[in-house]
Amino acid sequence: MTTSTHTNTAHDLIARSNRLGADPANTNYAGGNTSAKGTGIDPVTGEPVELLWVKGSGGDLGTLTESGLAVLRLDRLRALANVYPGVDREDEMVAAFDYTLHGKGGAAPSIDTAMHGLVDAAHVDHLHPDSGIAIATSADGEALTSTIFGDKVVWVPWRRPGWQLGQDIADIRAAHPDAIGTILGGHGITAWGDTSEQAEANSLWIIETAAAYIAEHGSPEPFGPDLPGYERLSSGERREKAAALAPVLRGLVSTDRAQVGHFTDDQRVLDFLGSTEHRRLAALGTSCPDHFLRTKVKPLVLDLPATASVEESLERLKVLHEEYRADYKAYYDRYATSDSPAIRGQDPAIVLIPGVGMFSYGADKQTARVAGEFYVNAINVMRGAEAISTYAPIDESEKFRIEYWALEEAKLQRRPKPKPLAGRIALVTGAASGIGKAIATRLAGEGRSSPSPTSTWRRHKPPPPSWARPTWRSACRRTSPARTRSPPASRRSCSRSAVSTSSSTTPDCRCPRACSRRPSPTGTSSTT
Repeated sequence: MTTSTHTNTAHDLIARSNRLGADPANTNYAGGNTSAKGTGIDPVTGEPVELLWVKGSGGDLGTLTESGLAVLRLDRLRALANVYPGVDREDEMVAAFDYTLHGKGGAAPSIDTAMHGLVDAAHVDHLHPDSGIAIATSADGEALTSTIFGDKVVWVPWRRPGWQLGQDIADIRAAHPDAIGTILGGHGITAWGDTSEQAEANSLWIIETAAAYIAEHGSPEPFGPDLPGYERLSSGERREKAAALAPVLRGLVSTDRAQVGHFTDDQRVLDFLGSTEHRRLAALGTSCPDHFLRTKVKPLVLDLPATASVEESLERLKVLHEEYRADYKAYYDRYATSDSPAIRGQDPAIVLIPGVGMFSYGADKQTARVAGEFYVNAINVMRGAEAISTYAPIDESEKFRIEYWALEEAKLQRRPKPKPLAGRIALVTGAASGIGKAIATRLAGEGRSSPSPTSTWRRHKPPPPSWARPTWRSACRRTSPARTRSPPASRRSCSRSAVSTSSSTTPDCRCPRACSRRPSPTGTSSTT
């Protein structure tokens, strides 16, 4: 194979990944991975070798570039089967991937690399679509998989990602030559094809077929009838109440460490909170690992009607917050072993307020916003599963094994250390020029600024299946420092600049990708 063909394999993989990742119906932000197999030239021998190109650890499909790919020698990767020590020690295989890399540079291989290398198909996609996870988290998911897809898609019982899961899927591929993919219990989907186009088409067919089945056969009220008193407030009332709750809530969830908050009154959130089943489902928690790693295993839910006063809500939230912390500590104590990482904090990442909306929290604006997006994914999953079956997420003990996985802890430890003012918010008056501007700039340099928006760029998405309800529509705000002249002294005007600081070094807007990922809001979205 020539260098040109070698380059085309990676180029086609990136193009496929970007297309799949651009639509939130296909996978969540930074979720899933794709791969392609082909031939390259060994720089030492000059001989052709079989290679695997696969999305590396932590990357995002929608913004994937060549630097985000891991490139491995396929013969050496598959030869690791000879030294596989068994499922109890399968984590050791991740470090062994380094000995199979081809060339220099590239991304670090992810835990899912074995799945892509072991499956006997030239192109493989592993995705986390809401419709697919709805089937994967249904109590009778295996029977539904057979009913919906026939012999084309095979059910795989829940197993934590790793070498053994990759081997299980490879065995299914070998035993079912006519199958095009799998539903991974509690997790997502995997599809494959002989060409990049075929793999993409197979992935989309699984996603769209699942969504169509839910829309056609699902219950019209998957969350039960409306709950009296929990109806959404008017837009103005929602914003007013959210603004009153936000400062106290941020203080509560920052008990262990300073957090930045994000608020949305997305229609899907309000519909969920206005239903009779929302407390039961919220208590079950999320299922897909990508979901609960960002949202924690379950949210804090205010158990008061939408008409409750701000004062009543705050008093109750303080009690619920203490109960949440105690419950999370008990969860940690139930499953932690002597070699488990230390508890990472007992505060909730998601707070749900009936009639008002959702607050999500993280170390910086982007992390807080993405946590909220993931919980909307979780609501979509619960809606789909309840529409055709009963929502049955993976066991709590399995959630703990992933949340406090040594491999996940290692990934967290590789993150850049936070800057001194990470997670802090400052309000600087007179910040358009002079000393105020210098102060704002200095504060931003110690963390990260959040200047006022100066332009808006919108990109519209086609509506999702009816079972997922609101249209996925997104707005991305490009920001730049305000450029204003100082007014004459006679005009006693005052300009103010709010600065939100965080440890993130990634721009909050990663156009064009971020714009297609932001939640829709038929409602409001803001950072607190």
